[in-house]
Amino acid sequence: MPEGHSVHRITRQFARNFVGKRVSVSSPQGRFAEGASQLDGHVMTDAKAVGKQMFLEFDNGLWLRVHLGMYGAWDFAGDILMDATIASANGRMGQTNQRGTILAEAILDAAILDEAGENSMHSIGAPRRTRVRMAEQEKETGAPDSFPPEPVGQVRVRLLTDVVSADLRGPTACEVLGPDRVEATIAKLGPDPQLDAGQDAEDRFTKAVLKKGTPIGLLLMDQSVVSGIGNVYRAEMLYRARLNPHTPGKSLAEDTVRALWKDWAHLLSIGVATGQMMTMDDLNHDAYSLAMANRADRHWVYKREGLPCRTCGTHIVLEVMGARKLYWCPKCQK
Repeated sequence: MPEGHSVHRITRQFARNFVGKRVSVSSPQGRFAEGASQLDGHVMTDAKAVGKQMFLEFDNGLWLRVHLGMYGAWDFAGDILMDATIASANGRMGQTNQRGTILAEAILDAAILDEAGENSMHSIGAPRRTRVRMAEQEKETGAPDSFPPEPVGQVRVRLLTDVVSADLRGPTACEVLGPDRVEATIAKLGPDPQLDAGQDAEDRFTKAVLKKGTPIGLLLMDQSVVSGIGNVYRAEMLYRARLNPHTPGKSLAEDTVRALWKDWAHLLSIGVATGQMMTMDDLNHDAYSLAMANRADRHWVYKREGLPCRTCGTHIVLEVMGARKLYWCPKCQK
């Protein structure tokens, strides 16, 4: 399932390529025909993400709400303007250059160099004819043969300008909402550090965790407590904090909960910047390059069941918590 960083990256592509443009909206599959008719021909005026949900506003006051769920994905095609905040080191979205890659912390503050040493942050201003799938993973598949491309598979909704198309497949939710319902939907969601990394958001998260006897491993996946965390980030954050997943939220020290929030803000920023759920810090140049190229080298515990803990050597445990797989070290996370 796409986690928060992926949805923010997708929304930024809409902001770059669709906001301010008149959009043709259709439902090639037919299941969203009524909703598409409400938005068709209107100008997109805003695009934002809150956790795992995205909201696209149109000039008639209506919004398209999308939750990708387990299987949803957006396919962009045409003359795409790559957003500087989500361009990767070699100019290909979601794929990081394996040579000359700079460290994760520096990516957030400094220029990103491609294989030729060119700063890709300044070389992506012109549109490029291509096709990109954006979901949990991102993949560029080359230029379409024609524009607009023929819909492939079960396309729930197609958004189309004169130069770019975006096809949605397999979402859990796809609906048209008025502003009041959008506001009510967002109000039910927990804080998202990409939208508000300030003290109020931290306090809201901390208060929600400390008042519940629910295990912290479940609270981090509760989108009403905090927005955007999924299976990967849950396992990795708990390991980084050396927390037993079964520890009740209300039994945690306040400083521990606040540190969790700060770590989520830190990891989410890296995810939005790089397109990868990089959760290991303090890697040297070679180790970082390897990790960005291979998910097996990018995480502490996720999908490492039965393998020795990178810190203590104890075998990583796999169990089911909240109907999702949870990976953790029973020694480091006592």
